[in-house]
Amino acid sequence: MPDLPEPRLLQLFDRLYDTRSVTRTAEQLGQSQPTVSLGLGRLRAQLGDPLFVRVPGGMAPTPRADALIQPCREILEALRRLPTWQPGFDPATTRRRLRIGMTDASHVTLLPRLLADLHDAAPGLRLEIAGIDGHTGRALESGELDLAIGHVPWLGDGLYQQQLFEQDWVCLSRRAHPRLDGAVLDAAAYRAEGHVLIAAGTGAHLLDQALVRARIERRVVLELPGFLGLGALVGSTDLIVTLPRHIGTTLADTHALQLHACPVEVEGFAVRQHWHARHHHDEGSRWLRGRVVALFSAR
Repeated sequence: MPDLPEPRLLQLFDRLYDTRSVTRTAEQLGQSQPTVSLGLGRLRAQLGDPLFVRVPGGMAPTPRADALIQPCREILEALRRLPTWQPGFDPATTRRRLRIGMTDASHVTLLPRLLADLHDAAPGLRLEIAGIDGHTGRALESGELDLAIGHVPWLGDGLYQQQLFEQDWVCLSRRAHPRLDGAVLDAAAYRAEGHVLIAAGTGAHLLDQALVRARIERRVVLELPGFLGLGALVGSTDLIVTLPRHIGTTLADTHALQLHACPVEVEGFAVRQHWHARHHHDEGSRWLRGRVVALFSAR
């Protein structure tokens, strides 16, 4: 009977398939390049295939590597879940870890309510939050994420989705703003005021497209990578910011800011929860999705 590949060699295969580089794989695994090369050699011997061949710019997987990557990732996910496996799911007694992908805006708007609800219903549950990025689809597929919440239109096949609520756009300013306190923010004032630009955000391209259509160029004074510290910045300056309503109303309430109707017609978007087909019938995942719907669904 042939030797079974060791889990560490399967991890090496998984990382190398993503990085296409022995050097980057070694860095991510905290190993030396010779160790990674030796491990790859053992895998090649055990599986009877080169698995990766050198090409300009890196390592290209062979057809056999392409065929093996999904079974490999399923084995790794099974091994990750093995220590916490339990028959069925009882929220009152579970010690399970659940991982959710969220935008940083959702950290402010959704996470506090969700955490309080889960803590009451499942006090032993461990909740981990990850960001939303180009790897979210793969993380859902591999089991690294149980759920992703947000506006994630690029997620591909094999995923379920459920709409929670719709988002439109608003503007924020400080309440004692010298020109906007109690005043209507019209297009002329929007052009004249200094703006904070949020570079991140899954709906940011919708705002950019609307400004192009309206032929409005904002006078950007400050650009931020996310929403961290935004409320305090708007509250202590004369800058304004345009952002989705949910984060806008949350920041307005938290930092005593003034909420304005957006003078630019920006396309709205839906916030949804997304999960992979392999977790569709998992009892813990189903329970989590039910809690999210109960808390945030517009219905």
